[in-house]
Amino acid sequence: MATISLCMIVKNEESVLGRCLDSALGVADEIIIADTGSSDATKETAARYTEQIFDVEWKDDFSAARNAAFARASMDYCMWLDADDVIQDSERQKLIKLKEELEPDVLAVMMKYATSFDSAGRPAFLFDRERLVRRDAGLMWEGRVHEVIDVQKGLKGGPGGTAGGRILYSDIRIDHRSVKQTYTKRNLNIYEAMLREGETLDARHQFYYGRELYYHGLDERAVEVFRELLETKEGGAWVENLADACRFCAVCLRRLGKERQALDCLFHTFCYGLPRPAVCCEIGSICLDKGRLSEAEYWYRQAMDTPYEAGAGAFVEPQYQREIPALQLTVCLDRQGRYGEAERFNELAGRYQPDSGAVKQNREYFRRIRQKTGENPG
Repeated sequence: MATISLCMIVKNEESVLGRCLDSALGVADEIIIADTGSSDATKETAARYTEQIFDVEWKDDFSAARNAAFARASMDYCMWLDADDVIQDSERQKLIKLKEELEPDVLAVMMKYATSFDSAGRPAFLFDRERLVRRDAGLMWEGRVHEVIDVQKGLKGGPGGTAGGRILYSDIRIDHRSVKQTYTKRNLNIYEAMLREGETLDARHQFYYGRELYYHGLDERAVEVFRELLETKEGGAWVENLADACRFCAVCLRRLGKERQALDCLFHTFCYGLPRPAVCCEIGSICLDKGRLSEAEYWYRQAMDTPYEAGAGAFVEPQYQREIPALQLTVCLDRQGRYGEAERFNELAGRYQPDSGAVKQNREYFRRIRQKTGENPG
């Protein structure tokens, strides 16, 4: 059976750390906590689960802190969790079974990471992350912010580690259940400091820097950063980041009143594979705002009919295949006087989101139409 060192970096996480560590019971053979400067009861909470708690000086560098935690590990594999991550009971059982069956040639295990959820509790944003890494592979965290382990490097052997192995893609899911109420400028400030210090951002960090600007409404600067990525660093970027760069850039351009340029960005995503459902919805939204109802209808139907491309690695946002286009088709069809079709799509949206306030309002609207006309709109 494989053994696991759970390695975490924490700061002021007393409200969630116990929840996280409770969910990891039976999975971790040892727990290592690197505290980067807590002023609350985080350490006291951690002490209920492990004696391996140590301080790490925070230097605006997530990789340095995570590498310090990994360096203390002694088991076969290192596993990371954030303090506000949770392993659901069903997933914990899968993880325990994985430990029993994990073959020694597995260099790393990728697991699903759900970072947001809809009102029904289903994942709204899902992607693969490296979750278990073989300790003797010598792989390191990279990046001061939005840090990552490049597990592909381990296929040829990491520095000081053993060569070879394979990467296992698992359907085990880790949930990120944040309780934070605001999105801070911490990551943005780190990127700004890196640039002031003369550091050149690679393609991956160029994307994440642009995304931080987008999150904080700094639209003009975000457009510049995304365009620089697409025009000068495309060859070194991951295709999903390129597609998302186009999409986020388009949203920024719309907020700046430049809808024609926004459409150009959205259509550019077709260079990177099948139309993404979220992109189709964004195109549909622009058409709907312009009153181009048949075009909007086309793109919302396309969103529902286009699957995410097969293969690990895609960012999956199911709501753009389900309730969002269904509700927008309700609007498109209603405005065309096609009430029966509109009502059917509203009911479809209701099956996806039973507690949707919009669906309930639409039901009342269609009920009034039936009363007024004296017949079923279908």
